[in-house]
Amino acid sequence: MFVLVNLKTYDCDPVAVATAAAEVAERTDARLAVAPPTTAVERVARTGVETWAQEVDPIAAGSNTGHTLAESVADAGAVGTLLNHSERRRTLADIDGGIRAAERAGLETVVCANDPRQVGAAAALGPDAVAVEPPELIGTGTPVSAAEPAIVEDAVSAAAEIDPEVAVLCGAGISTGEDVVAAADLGAEGVLLASGVAKADDPRAALEALVAPL
Repeated sequence: MFVLVNLKTYDCDPVAVATAAAEVAERTDARLAVAPPTTAVERVARTGVETWAQEVDPIAAGSNTGHTLAESVADAGAVGTLLNHSERRRTLADIDGGIRAAERAGLETVVCANDPRQVGAAAALGPDAVAVEPPELIGTGTPVSAAEPAIVEDAVSAAAEIDPEVAVLCGAGISTGEDVVAAADLGAEGVLLASGVAKADDPRAALEALVAPL
């Protein structure tokens, strides 16, 4: 089971969270990764935890200002990137360009999508995984696996119909080990979460609780 923690720009210490995640990862069979803000990617990668970028742009090296180059985050230690998070929506063309840029840099990709229909469209672009995240549930503590389990099941079916090699992650409202198990029971191969760890009083305890049932 893949557990990807997006730290967004929450007021937390990304290195402290990453250090805790690296230690928890050593004691579980789950695959645990952290996506810090871009400026913290290198520092987080030094902790030894699997490190992801929160976004890369559909660009090549050249005259680009204010963009994130896939090769730059790869050089900093990232092994993957999120694309099209609900807080950073992209056009279909830009998602495709982001996937190609990530491939060029040797990064894995998780494309976020609102619903099963968007999951199918994203899967057709050939990412490594798609995360289904109804925006209205993000940050609520109410997991999509409980509020709308059919969305997860339909997302898994939509991705499989287009490309069985594209994994489906479950996002939005994930915060407990029970949520992770429920996502797995619905066919998801991983979860994408943020505030359940980034805003926790004790991120290490939150991470341990997430992977304990696995």
